[in-house]
Amino acid sequence: MEPANYATTPEKSRGRLYPDFPNIIRSPFQRDRDRLIHSSAFRRLDGKTQVFAYHEGRNYRTRLTHSIEVAQITRTICKSLGLNEELGEAIALGHDLGHPPFGHAGERGLQNAMRDFGGFDHNVHSLKIITKLEIHYPEFDGLNLTWETIEGTVKHNGPIRKICSRYLKNYNKAFDLDLKNFPSLEGQVGAIADDIAYNNHDIDDGFRGGFFSIDKLRELPFVKLILEDFEKRNPGCDDNLKIYAVTRNMIAGMVFDVLENTKRNLQKHNIQTCDDCRKQKTFMVDFSDGMKNDILQLRQFLRNNFYTSTQVARMDMKSQKIVEELFAVFMNDPKLLPAEIRQELSGFSKDCDKAEIICEYIAAMTDIAAIGEHKKLFDPHTRF
Repeated sequence: MEPANYATTPEKSRGRLYPDFPNIIRSPFQRDRDRLIHSSAFRRLDGKTQVFAYHEGRNYRTRLTHSIEVAQITRTICKSLGLNEELGEAIALGHDLGHPPFGHAGERGLQNAMRDFGGFDHNVHSLKIITKLEIHYPEFDGLNLTWETIEGTVKHNGPIRKICSRYLKNYNKAFDLDLKNFPSLEGQVGAIADDIAYNNHDIDDGFRGGFFSIDKLRELPFVKLILEDFEKRNPGCDDNLKIYAVTRNMIAGMVFDVLENTKRNLQKHNIQTCDDCRKQKTFMVDFSDGMKNDILQLRQFLRNNFYTSTQVARMDMKSQKIVEELFAVFMNDPKLLPAEIRQELSGFSKDCDKAEIICEYIAAMTDIAAIGEHKKLFDPHTRF
């Protein structure tokens, strides 16, 4: 399939911050994808919570499997719209690199801890990882990704009108990411694929965790229709097969809805080039109003039957407390930090600089690493 006029092609790329050698085998966006896959931050996602803590077992999603699912859905949508699959995949694989341990509970913990030191945002931390903390080359810090991959990673939730992060502000001065405008269509696809992935795998994880039954799911009208059709064609199937039918049909339904609605938006707004979509006042890649209503019902169902359950609430409370207590004890007594982090701290005198380094150290931890570190510091029966 020929790329659409509004696709981001390698020839249209704004390049990299640092000069890099050309590659006759891989496109610039393929190289971005490969650099992300080979990064240590990407590997660590395997040990980081999506909803359930990593150590809970039962093959629940992790940040890594979530990112892979997002990338798969992104490629499907990009291919169908004539967009650049490689750029979309790179954005999808990098969009969650900045998440700390324990998912959103861990992020709340770091937000509380960093309240007086500039705050914490996982999207900005993703930027910091790919432009500073991952050091693979002698010539520069970071992975030196293309402008388009960095832009899509930072802005996948939309324009950034107010820059609160010191790091984002300084980086934007060096490599202007056009923060006030929307990302490329590939970046927008990555964002909608993120929604499709987590809405559906949370249904699967919630069911397999015993938080709700198939019969409870029937309360959602669009799920009821899927189940009635599947049971009519496949009588006697067990609930495990039914939940697969629900999620794959819902993913397909959401994808087709996005494709149809996006095509209408592109025609309505006369999108001709990859930069046209950036100047719009809303996302071009989006669900229809009807699908948005279905998703709203789904999110309410998951909130009532899953996210606010006692088990998840207790796990979130403990996770947030672990992160906050680790930060507090390290800020109070840096001697408790590993030698390499203490060495890094030695060059700074301001609390805000020390807090940032400690925050980076905690954010890089997997769930198990954070739990183990907390035990070493607070459990008298655990060896140092």
